[in-house]
Amino acid sequence: MATEQPVTPTEEQLEILEYHFCKVNKHPDPTTLCLIVAETGLSEEQTLKWFKQRLAEWRKSEGLPSETGSVRD
Repeated sequence: MATEQPVTPTEEQLEILEYHFCKVNKHPDPTTLCLIVAETGLSEEQTLKWFKQRLAEWRKSEGLPSETGSVRD
């Protein structure tokens, strides 16, 4: 059984991911996600995993629980 090795995004891919996280949306919709995947060359799963981890980091830095649902009211 071949297991997929985790891919570390390149500096350019990280810049694209950070831009979208900070300037566009911390919770990308499916259309935006497709655009990010096309722009970075990462898989959808890798991109979603990066956003999930980055969101947890951001929530922790803001003093919020890392795994709590959205507080959009």
